[in-house]
Formats: sequence, C-alpha cells, structure tokens
Amino acid sequence: MKISTKGRYGLTIMIELARKYGSGPMSLKLIAEQNDLSVHYLEQLASPLRNAGLIQSIRGAYGGYKLAKKPSAITAGDIIRVLEGPIILVEGIENEEPAKQSLWIRMTDAVKDVLQTTTLQDLITHEDEKPTEQTMFYI
Repeated sequence: MKISTKGRYGLTIMIELARKYGSGPMSLKLIAEQNDLSVHYLEQLASPLRNAGLIQSIRGAYGGYKLAKKPSAITAGDIIRVLEGPIILVEGIENEEPAKQSLWIRMTDAVKDVLQTTTLQDLITHEDEKPTEQTMFYI
C-alpha cells in the first residue's frame, strides 16, 4: 500500500481543521494557500470526507468546513480508509507459504494499529511539543 496525495492532502485538510476546532469553519482556499496546494484538488477530497461524516460544510460568506467530531474522535485510519480504501500492504497472500503470509499479516496489522490509535488530537498535540534534547553517547 502506498499513501497517495489523496491520503496525504486529506490528512492535511483534517489537521488544519483540527487546529481550528471550536472556532468556526475554515475555507479550503485558506488551507490550500497555507500549504501551497491546489484548492481544486482539496475540493475533490472534501466531498468523500463530508460523505463519510468526518467534516461538515457551512455555506455563506463566512462558511467553509469544520470537523464533524472532536479531533480526539477522528483517527488517521478513518481518513486514510475514506480516501485510499482498505489498508492492505500486500494483496493476494492466500497462496503464500505460511511464514510469509504471517509476516504480511503482522505488518498490515501494525500499520492499521498505528493509524487507528493516532487521532487528529495526537497529531496537533505532537506538533506543539518541543523536541527534547538528546544526549550523545561516545564509545
């Protein structure tokens, strides 16, 4: 599985909306400008996100989009599945030998676990954390 620009830019939309959560809608034009992306492409991504119940559109002069749920209730996996489809790293493993089949299943499960346990809140909180000073060890 390769995450395409649909998944990457969709996650960008959702992170930007999570940053604004609770303070009104945000336009896709502003998101596009802030991230140097095509507003037309973001409009194409907003439709499936809205249909999946992840975002809401607000009409009017001060309209735009907002999250349909709290940032802590939306996972990266929710977004990726809507825009990219099922999370499968290797297709057609039914005829693989058991050892390789087990590896592919464990890898897929690990990726799914990361995506399903990482919320938008985690992502916006993580970016606010300052990197900790790392100690250099010499041998």
